[in-house]
Amino acid sequence: MTPPQPPALTDSRPLGLRERKKIKTRTAIRRATYSLVEEQGYDATTIEQIAERAEVSPSTVFRYFPTKEDIVLTDEFDPLLLEELRKRPADEPWLVSLRHIMRLAVSVGLATEERRDTEMRAHLLAHVPAVRSRMLESMSVTSRLLADAVAERTGRERDSLEARVYTMSLIGGLSEITLYWAENDFRDDLLDLLDRALDVLEQGLKPLE
Repeated sequence: MTPPQPPALTDSRPLGLRERKKIKTRTAIRRATYSLVEEQGYDATTIEQIAERAEVSPSTVFRYFPTKEDIVLTDEFDPLLLEELRKRPADEPWLVSLRHIMRLAVSVGLATEERRDTEMRAHLLAHVPAVRSRMLESMSVTSRLLADAVAERTGRERDSLEARVYTMSLIGGLSEITLYWAENDFRDDLLDLLDRALDVLEQGLKPLE
């Protein structure tokens, strides 16, 4: 069956059969990867093993994920979240819109069906150098996607220095939330960490009293 869509995101355009099949395949590959990593560790897990566990061919795995690290780093919701961001009122303060969208994203990741995957992704980011390195490479791609939304809201060029600095600061901060959460054994409330990080972006780093 197709993976469940979080209720807050189901208002987006209905997915066609081909798109649903893609999501189903990508989810199967990701779940197979995490299952194998739990059993034998990240480095010992091969693409061939992942393909066998997911009941697809190795070429199918590579078609969806160019590297093993990309299986960990990608998910199905970024385009939907950007779509939701564009739906926010044009006169709404930018960080209010971002806070709404990012809280939605975190809530999706903490849903009953998704939390284990979210924790595994965070664990691998914190403890596997290859995954963290690939994350740094992919941050610029994510930044460019977000820069489109920034440009639409602010009237700046998407490639302007201001837009690039702002979006990379945001994405870097969000990555640090994930690492901090994993490094502290998932004890903190992830939504609280998100709010704290966005407060820093909004208010700056104030001296402790």
